[in-house]
Amino acid sequence: MTTLKNKTILITGGTGSFGSAVIRHLLDDDEIGRIVVYSRDEKKQHDMRLEFNSSKIQFEIGDVRDRQRIINAMKDVDLVFHAAAMKQVPSCEFFPMEAVQTNIIGTNNVIDAALYNGVEKVVVLSTDKAAYPVNAMGCSKMMMEKLMIARSQTQKKTDKTVFCGVRYGNVLFSRGSVVPLFVDQIRKGAALTITHPGMTRFLMPLHEAIDLVFHALKYGNNGDLFIRKAPASSIIDLAQACLNLFLAKNIINIIGIRAGEKMHETLATAEELSRAEDQGSFWRIPCDTGQKFDQYYIEGSSEIESIKPFDSESAKRLTVEDVQILLRTLPEISDAIKKNGSM
Repeated sequence: MTTLKNKTILITGGTGSFGSAVIRHLLDDDEIGRIVVYSRDEKKQHDMRLEFNSSKIQFEIGDVRDRQRIINAMKDVDLVFHAAAMKQVPSCEFFPMEAVQTNIIGTNNVIDAALYNGVEKVVVLSTDKAAYPVNAMGCSKMMMEKLMIARSQTQKKTDKTVFCGVRYGNVLFSRGSVVPLFVDQIRKGAALTITHPGMTRFLMPLHEAIDLVFHALKYGNNGDLFIRKAPASSIIDLAQACLNLFLAKNIINIIGIRAGEKMHETLATAEELSRAEDQGSFWRIPCDTGQKFDQYYIEGSSEIESIKPFDSESAKRLTVEDVQILLRTLPEISDAIKKNGSM
């Protein structure tokens, strides 16, 4: 995949943070054909229609849970970015079947629709919580990855669709993430609430997440999973960086680790890294093909014993100053600082 000329791209969950950003990226390409925004939120679609005001964008109301609806919406589509998901850990913990319906069954419907319509390539978007999952959201996203990989392994010779995926950590200032919460707490003069000072998370600007998706779009083969080698920060350093940027003196309140949370997240497991291809800024994790079944499931490999997972505890650790520099690259932060009169 080297060109998007005259291509039609459908984005499930297209009114989310990723959808909005990737649409801006796509509209910079004058040769792009059509962008289909598929989501169930009519208000966000209306707002997006007014914001972009582009004849190249087509809006489709629908839910990935509705198999026939997504099949119909995917007619004449060339490429799919599957971003629709339940992403909030607490919501998935309280309503796990909703996570199953959207993240697992919904993904299966997207795969079926792509095969039915002869789509060229589908890129599914996953999360670090899918590696060694401990909560319902992570388990459902892990199953999403497994569905993509399993379908890739069982492709018929007549199937033209390529399925691949990406996995990334916390996207800075994405909807529902911690940085907007910290900014809101700073504005209100409230305490910044953190779970544990030693807790770490991967940090990634949205543009790097988009770069990862387009890397997968360009180089992905059936069943490939791509991971970006992201840096990490402790939660307390992230909070302090936000305070420094706003010249704020809010106190930091440690509330304890919540249900479904891990101290450290994992982007790539030891088992995956044992067969990974190092691509510089990325890892490519190929799927286990049927021809190597004995190697992976009967014979095993002693190499895994010496390989460590890539987690937020062992990744490159950003200092408070590093995090401040990273946050300043975000337009949302720059706008918030200006409004706060602290630039």
